[in-house]
Amino acid sequence: MTEDKEQKMSDNDEKTEENTEEVSGNSDAAEDNPDSAVTDNETEKLRAEIAKLKDAYLRAYAESENTKKRCQQEIEKNAKFALSAFAKELLPVADNLHRAIASVSAENREQYKSLLEGVEMTQKELTKVFNKFGIKKIDSLDKVFDPNFEQVVQEIEDTEKPAGTVVAELQSAYLLNDRILREAMVIVTKGGKK
Repeated sequence: MTEDKEQKMSDNDEKTEENTEEVSGNSDAAEDNPDSAVTDNETEKLRAEIAKLKDAYLRAYAESENTKKRCQQEIEKNAKFALSAFAKELLPVADNLHRAIASVSAENREQYKSLLEGVEMTQKELTKVFNKFGIKKIDSLDKVFDPNFEQVVQEIEDTEKPAGTVVAELQSAYLLNDRILREAMVIVTKGGKK
């Protein structure tokens, strides 16, 4: 049996040598025949096309990522400011609660004590809800007029205060997530110190 194995190994070695010669012969033939092999010019064209396709892919991918980011930002913005129409409708309610509290004179406070407490509690609860949803009241009194947040409805003479100082607030300004929801309507000084 050992002789059979040696014979088979010898046959396999001869076949391997023949296959190697055939492969090397084929590669020589490919080098000699320009039609059967891809030329350098075609290789360069293919590389250029690959580079072009890769660039187009990267640009399309970047554009899709940018679109995704813009959509996410738009969704966040819409979620933040979706309440604006509803909040604008609630602002007169806050104004009326404030007016109701202010309308009770010092002499009548004891007489209307429980009613006044109820209105104040309602106003506090509304303020809590406003704060929860990012609605903030801007105080303008005794500050310099700011056209971004206030609208002048009247000017009065006052030599005690600098010109443009807010001396009365007819309607309060409110912000929704740092965006103006409603401007204040104010009375400012004219004349006075500059």
